[in-house]
Amino acid sequence: MWSLKLSDRAPVTNRSFVTIHHGGWDMHTDIVKGLNGLCPTVDQAVGAFITDCRNRGLDQQILLVITGEFGRTPRINGNAGRDHWPQASTLVLAGGGLKMGQVVGETNYKGEHPKSDAVTPQDLMATIFHVLGIDPALHYEDQAGRPQPMLYSGKVIPGLT
Repeated sequence: MWSLKLSDRAPVTNRSFVTIHHGGWDMHTDIVKGLNGLCPTVDQAVGAFITDCRNRGLDQQILLVITGEFGRTPRINGNAGRDHWPQASTLVLAGGGLKMGQVVGETNYKGEHPKSDAVTPQDLMATIFHVLGIDPALHYEDQAGRPQPMLYSGKVIPGLT
């Protein structure tokens, strides 16, 4: 058993992390068929999870993070799919005591590049650390015994706290 302090709240014990991989989002071909198969299931599951957390009064204690490892090209490729695109991506956060019901940042009209309020992977980590009450200066030791920071440059995503 271990405990973390969630922001200014009392320590919480038995914190859990769950990763769900609903395979097959890397759609370099036939994206319409792939999304038609995956989106309804994920939409229903996420909606039910958020509603259930709120109904049980757990929405302040549970942080839902929905993200991928890469953005996707703003254009469909020659195989009717989308390829990797690191310049812009989608991220969804729900619960965890964060301020909900808002959009942070936007891309240009083609969805190619951030236009305002860009959020980096380090910013996401800093926000998760903040929700969990983890010191942003946390380090781990690499194989040579040298301290390595978990966060190099991230800042809590503005407007969420």
